[in-house]
Amino acid sequence: MATSESAEDSLYPIAVLIDELRNEDVQLRLNSIKKLSTIALALGVERTRSELIPFLTDTIYDEDEVLLALAEQLGTFTQLVGGPEFVACLLPPLESLATVEETVVRDKAVESLRKLSEEHSKEDMENLFVAMVKRLAAGDWFTSRTSACGLFSVSYPKSSAAVRQDLRNHFRNLCSDDTPMVRRAAAGKLGELVKVTEIEHVKGDFIPMFINLVSDEQDSVRLLAVEACVAIATLLSDEDTEALIMPTLRNCAEDKSWRVRYMVADKFTDLQEAVGPELTSRDLVPAFQSLLKDCEAEVRAAASHKVKVFCENLKPEDSREQLIMVNILPCVKDLVIDANQHVKSALASVIMGLSPILGKDKTIEHMLPLFLTQLKDECPEVRLNIISNLDCVNTVIGIQQLSQSLLPAIVELAEDSKWRVRLAIIEYMPLLAGQLGVDFFDEKLNGLCMTWLIDHVFAIREAATNNLKKLVEKFGKDWANTQVIPKILAMSRDSNYLHRMTCLFCINVLAGVCGPEITTRSLMPVIVSLAKDNVANVRFNVAKTISIVLPLIEPSIVKAEIKPCLVEMETDTDIDVKFYAKEALASADGIINK
Repeated sequence: MATSESAEDSLYPIAVLIDELRNEDVQLRLNSIKKLSTIALALGVERTRSELIPFLTDTIYDEDEVLLALAEQLGTFTQLVGGPEFVACLLPPLESLATVEETVVRDKAVESLRKLSEEHSKEDMENLFVAMVKRLAAGDWFTSRTSACGLFSVSYPKSSAAVRQDLRNHFRNLCSDDTPMVRRAAAGKLGELVKVTEIEHVKGDFIPMFINLVSDEQDSVRLLAVEACVAIATLLSDEDTEALIMPTLRNCAEDKSWRVRYMVADKFTDLQEAVGPELTSRDLVPAFQSLLKDCEAEVRAAASHKVKVFCENLKPEDSREQLIMVNILPCVKDLVIDANQHVKSALASVIMGLSPILGKDKTIEHMLPLFLTQLKDECPEVRLNIISNLDCVNTVIGIQQLSQSLLPAIVELAEDSKWRVRLAIIEYMPLLAGQLGVDFFDEKLNGLCMTWLIDHVFAIREAATNNLKKLVEKFGKDWANTQVIPKILAMSRDSNYLHRMTCLFCINVLAGVCGPEITTRSLMPVIVSLAKDNVANVRFNVAKTISIVLPLIEPSIVKAEIKPCLVEMETDTDIDVKFYAKEALASADGIINK
């Protein structure tokens, strides 16, 4: 009796979950769907197959979020229905989900079906899975036909020759379907189906499909077919690619729709790899030129992103330089002064990579003027992209040449009359320091970084303070002790109280990275000396700085040197000084009494 009661008690939560599957509240149904695996485990494999799966199949008329969760769950149900032997019982609910109106639900159902296809035996694949694919492909609604497109590539490898022929015929019908959405789905999946198809059928069946899709009246179909071009060209010989693919590809690069041209530009280096060096030199270089000169900025930006990799992959090496100088570089020169900032930014992110390809002399003669132009561009992203990649040029032309050409431009920007320009250069400085090395930095840029600390704009002084912290993190505290701290401490004696405050702000950020020894030996005496400053703003900032550095100081020193200073500050005439001194004193007492 007790045993049966305990069994009922353990099954009660499961009964609640099953009831929630029928509940009117969407959230409750969603929660229950997310716990389907718990229900299935409690029911056991037989009842899951005979009761739960048919129930789920019959109730596929629900809110989209519930259906999405269900489609995801069913993809992981193989073991819960008894393993691969019984996986076919999961096909009916997923087949129904693959026909619903909401795209994300259909996509998730197809994803789960693709997972389950791996579990099917060859016999079940032909008798059950392929039969389902054919039903979907011949469905009345476009929704089922679009879902079918994603299942051919997993069905084809496990099928017999006769079934494969049937699948190719069905896919051909989908490629010429009346509904654009179906043709779009077929175009998107053509590439992955080609990869698992025999080469003779690629030539005989799929290339005609591909040619029809890339000449489709809908640009959304044509642009997806471009991806398939990469997969097909990879499989074909140079002669077949030349005869069957290149005419179509040339047309795509000059398509009337900018979206198709954008897709060609975006996939250009993949296409270059697929068609091989000979066809690239003869056909793709002119096509790439036209994309770099395209009337649409989005296309030019996509092509600009590919300049470096495209040039690197040009073969043979002995004629590569000539191809770049004659065909690519004139286009690059125009793009450097393009009206669209996204185009310039895309180019700036890769243009430095041309230096190793062209070598020292041509970089100095042809590329450095372009780098200078971009370094002075009004768009911060363009400037950042150039500075971020200076190391590419440094390795080719050497630090000396770099300092003669680009450094003056950087220094000029660092002293620009517009404070926002100066601010931008400060933010790039740690990056630049890492690329140029400590010796070069000390010689050429250290003075500049210290000058920013006494700039008349607070935002610059604040950024320069944070910049110092990053530089110390990069170069180490020994460097800070010799190159930075003496100059900062000298500011504590400056007649301008703003500079004395900047000294404190620097100590705030440097104490942590310099460590207890330097803080105690070099920084603490300056802080204490500024406690007697005649400007109240400096004095209350002293109290704030003490609160920050206290954890780095030995309790005995806190008691002997810092606490007396704070006690004196507590009697200050300025209310703010007293307030912050009191706060710091409480922290000091906490450290002393540990």
